[in-house]
Amino acid sequence: MSVIKREISGDVAVLRVDSPPVNALGQDVRQGLLDGIRWANAEAAVRAIVITGGNAVFIAGADLREQGTPPPILPDVIFGIEASAKPVVAAIEGQALGGGVEVALASHYRLAAPNAQFGTPEIKLGIVPGAGATQYLPRLIDVKMAIEMILTGNIIDAKKALAAGLIDEIVDGDVVAAAIAKARAAVGEDLEPRRLSRRPAPDAGAVAAAIAAVEPIALKQRPLGSGPAKALKLLGRTLTKSFTEGFAEDRQAFLDMKESNEGRALRHMFLAERTAKKLEGPAADAKPRKITKVGIIGAGTMGTGIAITFADAGYPVVLIEMSDEALNKGLDRVKQNYEGGVKQGRVTREVADQRIARVTGAVDYSALADVDLIIEAAFETMAVKNDIFKKLDAIAKPGAILATNASYLDIDAIAAVTSRPQDVVGMHYFSPANIMKLLEVVDADKTAPDVLATAMNIASRTGKIPVVAGVCHGFIGNRILRAYYREAGLLLLEGASPSQIDKALKGFGMAMGPFAVADLSGIDIGYKARQEMAPGTFEPKAFAVHAALVEAGHLGQKTGSGFYKYEKDAKEPAPNPVADEMIAKVRADNGITPREITADEVVSRTIFAMVAEGAHILEEGIAQRASDIDVAYVNGYGFPRYRGGPMFHAELTGWPKVIDFITAQSKGQFAKWWTPAPWLLNKTG
Repeated sequence: MSVIKREISGDVAVLRVDSPPVNALGQDVRQGLLDGIRWANAEAAVRAIVITGGNAVFIAGADLREQGTPPPILPDVIFGIEASAKPVVAAIEGQALGGGVEVALASHYRLAAPNAQFGTPEIKLGIVPGAGATQYLPRLIDVKMAIEMILTGNIIDAKKALAAGLIDEIVDGDVVAAAIAKARAAVGEDLEPRRLSRRPAPDAGAVAAAIAAVEPIALKQRPLGSGPAKALKLLGRTLTKSFTEGFAEDRQAFLDMKESNEGRALRHMFLAERTAKKLEGPAADAKPRKITKVGIIGAGTMGTGIAITFADAGYPVVLIEMSDEALNKGLDRVKQNYEGGVKQGRVTREVADQRIARVTGAVDYSALADVDLIIEAAFETMAVKNDIFKKLDAIAKPGAILATNASYLDIDAIAAVTSRPQDVVGMHYFSPANIMKLLEVVDADKTAPDVLATAMNIASRTGKIPVVAGVCHGFIGNRILRAYYREAGLLLLEGASPSQIDKALKGFGMAMGPFAVADLSGIDIGYKARQEMAPGTFEPKAFAVHAALVEAGHLGQKTGSGFYKYEKDAKEPAPNPVADEMIAKVRADNGITPREITADEVVSRTIFAMVAEGAHILEEGIAQRASDIDVAYVNGYGFPRYRGGPMFHAELTGWPKVIDFITAQSKGQFAKWWTPAPWLLNKTG
């Protein structure tokens, strides 16, 4: 079946892209479009051409699953459209992204429905547009806006596109019928002015001014690696050249960036985030339960963040607290969040008021009797969790889903205190819950398939990126984090300073170093968590300095000192002499003579420790797939997106090299933590 439907309406040929779900520009679509343009130009009865998309989408970009780029390449299609002797009109509904924008730009006229969206998101995939948008856009719209679109990948709506001159008209009715009429009216017109490649390059002064104005944006695109800076330099060189020269250089840059590790990593993450939403096993075919009202237990920072998440998505929420005072503080926290949004222009007054009204509160569990999903976000101890779930079991209606936001605890044990363990699931949010994208959905032993499917579905509906995890201490994210922190703590004892370790890992691309994170969250948080853990489940030497700091009252930022010292009005924290003394004492107590440690060793030890633990998680079936671990770490733990997550970083490094490193560590002083998993040893590529 052809993915390009050919129709003739009187004397106008309509080429309709019909490759659901998003009409991606795979080889069959590219070939079909090129063949369609050639056919329409050769057909005597055809005087004009319309290109449109089915499925309420124009063309939403390339097919990233395609291996290689079988001919025809997209520039062949684009230049074939532009060179058409018969007028070509793009009739755009829904998304026109990436190559879809380039197809539209190659067309001589562009008409759009009100729901049309336009963008060049290639930079988010580690590349620049490779089929002409870098040269077409600045010849059509304001050069600064064109550079911003290319550099950020941001999407604009039809109104902005019309105001910018990217499209010729917004059509409220049948956009294809309007495009047919436009194409018919264009017959006999001189198409040369409508061929964007024939237009002169932007003025050199305007390009220079635009580059200077947009440069700060490039510096803010840190999660995308070096791509934005490369793109900015590229555009500064090529936008004042002829179309042919500029396109050739831009195309080569596209090909080079596509094969770079950054480009591969960013495309990996794009696909991994979509794959993570796919369930395996019985839950894959389960129908989600209907959720119309949500209850949340705990009105602290986490609980109110979860409440805001649901209120943003349109769900009525009931917040439960133990006292009126605690409840009112929580409701006020919700209100202040929206008031801040109004002041910053992120939300209108009307919308803010609607969302505030969706969140109500109570101090009695009976207020949860009619809700469909209850999420517990209370203190992280089994005693507290078990008490809450016993109460929920007595009050919740049949079929209500009971979810826990537990970060480490045994959800099977929590479910066992209820008479309905099949309705219990983990929904582990990350703070602040209304900002952070990651949601670990924990599939307990008795969780029903439709409960798991519902949790995944509601995650997507509320703007989260869900990852399925099995039950173990810390699930996916925090279990791996323990290995990362362990090696940082051991490196500290062996001779590195907190700032040296943090600097090395920030240089690698982590959002923050492990000791800065400990100070930010509170060193006592991990200290208390380790007190709940059984001996032998963590390496005490790695956290001996942490324990000494906590016991001396140095808890991090909240006390003004931890691994660093926090002076009022200081731009950066300073080394904490007390911490340095404690590090020296712990070294001496353990008979350790400090040695020189390089930044490369810091990165290898900490990151490959994550990989080693990730391999055990995959071996045990705690994660569905390696790419899910990458999704968790990029979206929840500050791992650099342009490195693709820890498991993909290992793949880019080369599995043999990673296996050799882990195997060598498994013969050292702390060998028990480095035993290679069979999953890892089976990786040979």
